[in-house]
Amino acid sequence: MDDEIADTLGTVGQRLKHLRLRRDVTLAALAEQTGISTSTLSRLEAGLRRPTLEQLLPLARYYGVTLDSLVDAPRSANPRIDLRPITCADGSVIIPLTRRPGGIQAYKFVLPAARAGERPELHSHEGYDWAYVLNGTLRLVLGKQDLLLQAGEAVEFDTRTPHWFGATPAGPVEFLSLVGRQGQRAHVLAAQSEPAP
Repeated sequence: MDDEIADTLGTVGQRLKHLRLRRDVTLAALAEQTGISTSTLSRLEAGLRRPTLEQLLPLARYYGVTLDSLVDAPRSANPRIDLRPITCADGSVIIPLTRRPGGIQAYKFVLPAARAGERPELHSHEGYDWAYVLNGTLRLVLGKQDLLLQAGEAVEFDTRTPHWFGATPAGPVEFLSLVGRQGQRAHVLAAQSEPAP
């Protein structure tokens, strides 16, 4: 195997580990979602095993990234991003807008109208989140605040605060989101809204 190929494959494990930690996913949960054993995933991340295409495909699909970004393939002169949407079981669509692993990531979310009486499930994790509403109304429950953001409004917050995003029963919502790990803040001021009564 030529040295350049060996070096490229040698860095895949670091990228895989970074992607998993960024999502706060355990090896066991990742194994369940991809069908790859926990021990194989651990060895891939540690660089003790060279990845195969059969392993990289489900991992790329799960993380919503291209194979090129997993193996750090050389970039072509074409800077366009492959906007391949990820459709979730609840009807939400997530479109990755960045293609490099690590750092701040950009996504477009399209969330279907909420069902009447739907109760938000708040969660928290390390990092920061920034969102800008393109169309519709975005409901953001942030700690004890229940905010309704309209098109043109933005919000930024520490994701250690329990939070939940969703549409309202009035219709779907489209928004852009920049997501980064702790200490990587998007340099955008938040549009402040008053808590709902």
